[in-house]
Amino acid sequence: MKTRITELFGISVPLVLPGMSWISTPQLVAAVSNAGGLGILASGPLNPEQTRAAIHEIRSLTDKPFGVGVTLLMPGAKENAEVALDEQVPVINFSLGKGDWLIKRAHEYGGKVIATVVSEKHAKSAEKIGADALLVTGHEAAAHGGNVTSLVLIPSIASKVSIPVIATGGFADGRGLLAALSLGAEGVAMGSRFATSADSPLHSKIKEAVIARSEQDTIYSKNFDGIPARVMRTPRSVKATRRPMNFFVASWQATKAAKLVNQPVWKIMVGMLAMMDKVKLLAYFGASVPRLQAATIDGDLEKGVQFIGQTQGLIEDVVSVDELVQRIMTEAQALHTKQAVYWAN
Repeated sequence: MKTRITELFGISVPLVLPGMSWISTPQLVAAVSNAGGLGILASGPLNPEQTRAAIHEIRSLTDKPFGVGVTLLMPGAKENAEVALDEQVPVINFSLGKGDWLIKRAHEYGGKVIATVVSEKHAKSAEKIGADALLVTGHEAAAHGGNVTSLVLIPSIASKVSIPVIATGGFADGRGLLAALSLGAEGVAMGSRFATSADSPLHSKIKEAVIARSEQDTIYSKNFDGIPARVMRTPRSVKATRRPMNFFVASWQATKAAKLVNQPVWKIMVGMLAMMDKVKLLAYFGASVPRLQAATIDGDLEKGVQFIGQTQGLIEDVVSVDELVQRIMTEAQALHTKQAVYWAN
């Protein structure tokens, strides 16, 4: 299948693995890229040395295009972006920050840049500064989706920009891919679906929990990490999202969490002081790290909280990335042929 996204990134299928902390590791990134899609490394939990090592590991596992994701708001993100630029990574995906400098540097060596957005305003701004594509995140998505559902957000933004759109939030199979294309997108990113593949490092207990739950079993709240986010509904997450964490408790936990994300405490504190208008957000975000790790890495839903999208209700098995990609493309092709016949009649 050819779309503007496959041609832009030199891939064979319009499927993207977004950068998910502790999940989008070199092994999963390479698996998605080897299957014909675009794998994006999550650099959030990594320091610059680890980011460089991860990029080298990806290159040892695949000769296909791949990307690196950076959340520019977070302390340490700029340093990781500098590593990605120095390594001339084919694709860089940025979010939550100004990426004009990053786009300019990537374009100098022929790299491409994806901007993650949740609104028309941010989409137009990203296009204006030279982004090559947009990853448009709808309300159904895991973690930090927008307030508008993909059914409305994708066509709205796609009709107002000239650069290609990658849809994310609510897409997990061939039906979703075909729907996204009909809405004006040129590809889909499937975080929850790839996270529950056999190649994913997500704990097996969490994969089992995803399969056991429905699309109804998620919570969307800003009380967990300071940004509206979607998490798996469990007794622990219900408690964690009932009310905002006390700011001083959050700040203390954020400094403790610095060690867990390989960032020195002083850097976290400097980052918070440098952005006093966002200090509360950084505190809550940092405080969420131990809970996310407890679920994602340890499979502990009594202490931890798991980001998951509403596509949880569409995930029924754990298969390899290669099998998953083949299944999605076969299903999309079959549905397209079937619908063409219906229209002809």
